[in-house]
Amino acid sequence: MGIVSWIIMGLIVGALAKTIMPGKDPGGIIATILIGIAGAFIGGFIGSVIGIGTVTGFDLFSIILATGGAILLLYLYRRMKRKR
Repeated sequence: MGIVSWIIMGLIVGALAKTIMPGKDPGGIIATILIGIAGAFIGGFIGSVIGIGTVTGFDLFSIILATGGAILLLYLYRRMKRKR
């Protein structure tokens, strides 16, 4: 996937993660995109480690895997912010 594809995927996945886990988070659209992109990497890494696949493009499985990674990242981010 190219950089534009990762940005679009990040926007979609970040928005899905924030919809599934609503709450007050700092940052706007840029933070959502960054959480989505990082979540796609994390989801793809975890998927490859456990042997179920990776994030390869705009198919349903890749979006689900990337959203799972973004949810995990958002959860960890909120836990770290709460401890401060």
